[in-house]
Amino acid sequence: MGIYLNPGNEAFRSITRSDYVDKTGMIELINKTIGTTKNLICISRPRRFGKSYAAQMLAAYYDKTCDSHELFDEYVISEKTSYEKYLNKFDVIYWDMTGIKPYSDKFTNLVPYLIDSLSREIKDIYPDVEISENLSSTLVDAVAKSGNKFVILIDEWDAPIRENPKSQEDYLEFLRSLFKNSGATAKIFAAAYMTGILPIKKDGSQSAISDFEEFTVVKPRQYGKYVGFTESEVLDLCIKHSVSFEKMRTWYDGYEFKGVGAVYNPNSVMKALTYDDFDSYWSESSAAEGLMNYISKPYNGLAKTIAELIGGVKVKVDTNGFANDLTTFRGKDDVLTLMIHLGYLAYDSEEKTAYIPNEEIRLEFQKAIREVKHDETTKRLMESEKLFLDTIEMNEEAVAEQIEKIHREETSPIHYNKEDSLRSVIKLSYYTYRDHYLQWEELPAGEGYADIVYLPKHDSDWPALLIELKWNKTAETAIDQIKDRRYPEVLRNYGGEIILVGVNYDKNAPAGNRKHSCRIEKILSTGNNNVSGKYF
Repeated sequence: MGIYLNPGNEAFRSITRSDYVDKTGMIELINKTIGTTKNLICISRPRRFGKSYAAQMLAAYYDKTCDSHELFDEYVISEKTSYEKYLNKFDVIYWDMTGIKPYSDKFTNLVPYLIDSLSREIKDIYPDVEISENLSSTLVDAVAKSGNKFVILIDEWDAPIRENPKSQEDYLEFLRSLFKNSGATAKIFAAAYMTGILPIKKDGSQSAISDFEEFTVVKPRQYGKYVGFTESEVLDLCIKHSVSFEKMRTWYDGYEFKGVGAVYNPNSVMKALTYDDFDSYWSESSAAEGLMNYISKPYNGLAKTIAELIGGVKVKVDTNGFANDLTTFRGKDDVLTLMIHLGYLAYDSEEKTAYIPNEEIRLEFQKAIREVKHDETTKRLMESEKLFLDTIEMNEEAVAEQIEKIHREETSPIHYNKEDSLRSVIKLSYYTYRDHYLQWEELPAGEGYADIVYLPKHDSDWPALLIELKWNKTAETAIDQIKDRRYPEVLRNYGGEIILVGVNYDKNAPAGNRKHSCRIEKILSTGNNNVSGKYF
């Protein structure tokens, strides 16, 4: 058993001793690429999404120096026809770049260290191999002498680029030398698997390692179910540990991939189960990439977009052209794309929009916003908090003025009168709701759908808010609809005060004269299927 050559299966064995969620199906996807031109794979996903667990699983499966039957026989891979064909059949090179950092002078001496340390291990196992300064030549000779190809696993492949950009040129050239020559690569590697946070770094207009098949959080494709925990996997864990699945969903759900559905942050789910505490474990991911650094970038429209995200609005983002590093930004879209790759934002590939995925990340945004010295964002934060107080105190004129202000400032003339426009404005106006509320849109209620409902969290003493929106009518009409269609019935078990808010504006009025009106009433939910108070 070596350090970088044939590391054995003990790392994966320790993983299976706890609540291991079976992700061995991914092995079958890689097995299908062996012997083909598609056998170079790079999967990027955020920190704490199980990258190292997957790499250690692959090392245990392919390493020829150990017998891993007992580790895999009970998992889904054992049911596949390729299971026995490739189990423990290869020499494995395993480079964990974050672990190599201290031994390579913080990546400044990375390439010589990789070549020297691996060459020495090869020589120990295969004494007849001719060691060359060119690692590819050494590996070709090792395959010829041993009769065994290599499976190479590079965990956190992009760490040198992220943490020491000066190492980038030599490092990428080294990877090129291993994988760019298709003839030599086919002779050496049965498969190559790289994990990272960022997609493969672009070099000019081309990828520096163009032969790799890439699977990112923007386009995970068939690897989507292996990026994080699926909903069924989380449900099974919640049942096993007798914890609330709904709470788990609120805190850690929100990522979604085509053909997979909901995806959860594995690290946070397991921490919540271990500590029996729903909290934000995101800050524990450490990292050179702090949210605060990105939301404070001075790009045109970014501050407004951050406010929209915090308000629960999905925002359009162009992910094309991102340079795949932490320093090269052309504008707002590149910052948003980076935050998608870091996991701070989720991405809807159908709508090409980004959004804050869950309660855990919302807390990180709120914390960052309060620490960033950004006058515009701080002002909007204060305005939103005051709006909640004005609503609860039933200050109708102040509420109408603030909603009108946000509508005017945040909506372009071409979208001003669209049906969804005012709903987005309401979410932007009340965007600090997460301190006290859960937000629901188009909530089935009574004999229809309530436009927006803010339901207090269990530890909040604030009243529930039920907001109805109207155009070219009156705010009183909105309140009447709430009552006539019995929308408050959806809160019949809430058992506290409910603030009814009706908002209206004349969308046919000339620009600059579109006055918003507001009507506010207060009722009381009795908690026994009746709602008492004015007209109830």
